[in-house]
Amino acid sequence: MTVANGPQRATKPAVTVHPSGREKYGRGTQVLRGLSFGLYFTMCCLAIFATQLVGAPLYWVDRDLYYAYMALTKQSFGLTITTMTQWWGPTTIRISGDASVAGQMKKTKDGRVEFSFPDRMVMIANHQIYTDWLYLWWVGYANSPQMHGHLYIILKESLKYIPIVGIGMMFYGFIFMSRKMATDQPRLAHRLRKLQTAHTTPGGTRYLDPMWLLLFPEGTNASQNGRNKSAKWAEKIGVKDLEHLLLPRSTGTYFCLNELKDTVDYVYDCTVAYEGVPRGKFGESIFTLAGTYFRGQPPKSVNFYWRRFRIADIPLDNAEKFDEWLRERWYEKDAIMEQYISTGRFPSTPETAANMSQEGFLETEVRTRYHLEFLQIFSVLGVVALLLNIALKLWHRLVSIIG
Repeated sequence: MTVANGPQRATKPAVTVHPSGREKYGRGTQVLRGLSFGLYFTMCCLAIFATQLVGAPLYWVDRDLYYAYMALTKQSFGLTITTMTQWWGPTTIRISGDASVAGQMKKTKDGRVEFSFPDRMVMIANHQIYTDWLYLWWVGYANSPQMHGHLYIILKESLKYIPIVGIGMMFYGFIFMSRKMATDQPRLAHRLRKLQTAHTTPGGTRYLDPMWLLLFPEGTNASQNGRNKSAKWAEKIGVKDLEHLLLPRSTGTYFCLNELKDTVDYVYDCTVAYEGVPRGKFGESIFTLAGTYFRGQPPKSVNFYWRRFRIADIPLDNAEKFDEWLRERWYEKDAIMEQYISTGRFPSTPETAANMSQEGFLETEVRTRYHLEFLQIFSVLGVVALLLNIALKLWHRLVSIIG
């Protein structure tokens, strides 16, 4: 017998709490933050682009000088995004790694973290959200020597058509891919060979330019669509799928490492996690650009776990063996991510407490070395304006004398 319980009350949907808390700013303040952010970013990008145009003729004068000049403009963009994050989207960076990187990360007296990674390496990372590259570019800024002017990224070809920014990235020597290997391989080989060009000092010493090549072997950031494709790919090739990451595609990474293996000694692997992303969810839908920079909801912490692998120990003589090697590294990364999701921390670094916190981590913030450092971005244009002003005054004086 069924007993009637009377009219049912409609249940209210559960309120989803953002992992960074409620919006810190009201609508009016968000608009002001958006306007100030847009003004700052636009001014910096225009200044960098104008600086690139000023130096572009160096390409036909001295190629080495041209590439060194463009590296300085790339430093300016690294400084732009570091300052941007410090002002509009401040977050804690928590860093640890295994024994292979012990001693290569330390805390400075003023609370920053300084890396001592080599000046030529390939960096691979899992791809969580759109801003991964931004935080990894900051690592180049925080390195000693600074490497934010020597970072190279492989991007979708469509990005080079973005007004001003796309041309700027071409000046930077970024590598644009159509995701069709038959089309991409020749241009990729061309760009990678340029990164291996040897130079000779007046004393006869040969050297290579600094280079950090950043690769995301997953090919795209983690999402439900990517998760589904990863599962189908795992089923197709008969391997175990991952829970927290996407299966890596090895073809592009294999090609890059084979091209660079004689000029690079190490691959540095970074596992990236964002605090507050629940199990089975994806950071791209939680930490949006608007939430991070306008609404005051950046990640409470961005977490890095570093490992290092010798190029000489990687099976680069066989594509299938390399595919297995890379997949095994991703299984290890998936286990590392499981520990993070279960405990809120990556494994600690096996170092002394003198360099690390008691928990074995380094904590810092994305910030510049000193206030108003971003003004360096405008220095070349300032010098050019000063010289033009002097030239005009001399010209007017000369005309007045002749007249």
